[in-house]
Amino acid sequence: MQTYKEKIINKIKENTDLTFLLVIGGLYSLGLFLSNTFVNIYLWKQSGDYVTIALYNLGIFVLQPITFVIAGKMAKKVDRIIVLRLGVIFLSLFFLSVLFIGDSAASFHFYLGGLLGIGFGFYWLAFNVLTFEITEPDTRDVFNGFLGVLQSLGGMIGPLVAGIIIANMEQNFGYKTIFTVSFLMFIGAVICSFFLSKRKADGAYHFKRILHERKHNKNWKKILYAHVFQGLREGIFLFVIAIWVFIATGSEFALGMFNLFLSGLSFVFYLLATKFIKPALRKKSILFGALILYLSVYIIIFNVSYPVLIVYAVIIGIAYPIINVPYASLTYDVIGKAWRARDLRIEYIVVRELYVNAGRVVSIGFFLLAVTLLPPERIIPILLVTFGAGHLFIYFFIKDIYLVTHDNEDVMKKEVLPDEKNR
Repeated sequence: MQTYKEKIINKIKENTDLTFLLVIGGLYSLGLFLSNTFVNIYLWKQSGDYVTIALYNLGIFVLQPITFVIAGKMAKKVDRIIVLRLGVIFLSLFFLSVLFIGDSAASFHFYLGGLLGIGFGFYWLAFNVLTFEITEPDTRDVFNGFLGVLQSLGGMIGPLVAGIIIANMEQNFGYKTIFTVSFLMFIGAVICSFFLSKRKADGAYHFKRILHERKHNKNWKKILYAHVFQGLREGIFLFVIAIWVFIATGSEFALGMFNLFLSGLSFVFYLLATKFIKPALRKKSILFGALILYLSVYIIIFNVSYPVLIVYAVIIGIAYPIINVPYASLTYDVIGKAWRARDLRIEYIVVRELYVNAGRVVSIGFFLLAVTLLPPERIIPILLVTFGAGHLFIYFFIKDIYLVTHDNEDVMKKEVLPDEKNR
């Protein structure tokens, strides 16, 4: 007699759409983690300029939410698989463009960032919707578990393998090698998308209505403002720390090891946080994790050395899961209990993405202004201390969120919302 777990695994094996979606997610994760961290270093080695790196990342965060809005409308009008395919194609074009432009890539910083942002927007909108539609309540946990393992392995292995390849090849040949491998992985993901069954689209697109829903739903307004402050921290931290690791060591392998420590600890603590942080502890956990995350900034602003940066990686590898697990769950619950969440989940995801990217754009805008007017070595530590407090402000918005529990309102539980840390 089959156990419940065996029945679920057999169900997944029988569902070819679910299997191919998992393969696409795995190829995406490994392809992106293999190369994306090192694009910033590739551009830095060409320009040696913080403005170039900031403009590249600004391109990502400007085009990504715009694409989300467009992709959301498309997902209501055409087959969702076409939207997914568009995302993977644009990601492939990004790596193909980097390979083609080569040593002049730093001159096309905003264009390259925009291309990557478009790919992110199409891919994540479609992947979220397809995950919800293809999986069932009894297979969703197993699917997300498998996908989480693939993402974690990609985050640990990808940057380390890339660092080894780059460090052992002359000039920029190592970079071209990892960009080529990533390009081929995304081509493989495009091919896999043709094996997914067609998904009929229906329903009107109520983006503006959900954008204005914050005026009627206080919990929705608070969670959106919290995401702005999340974005404020992420905007500059996503690239400044990688640059500092490279400046401190001059080694891509060292950057790969930094990511190995960060992703490895995050993997362990995500498992622990999922098991031990119950709903009653969500707000306290977010505050505790945010305090750890903010205090960790003071470790690196006075002494930027590789051992200190490794300690920083260990600390944030512990802090992020303590914040993100309850924060994501609270976000799911707020959306799940919002007006017409079952029919308009796409619109809620799109609006959330607008707010988190608004925060990222604002912080990069301040960064660009600051490093243009003042010496980077003086102003960047001040910017990190200032915007590093972003997750602390999250707590002050979510502490007053109270949800009435109804058994029939578990609409979006376990649906994956796009998070920049998973791309």
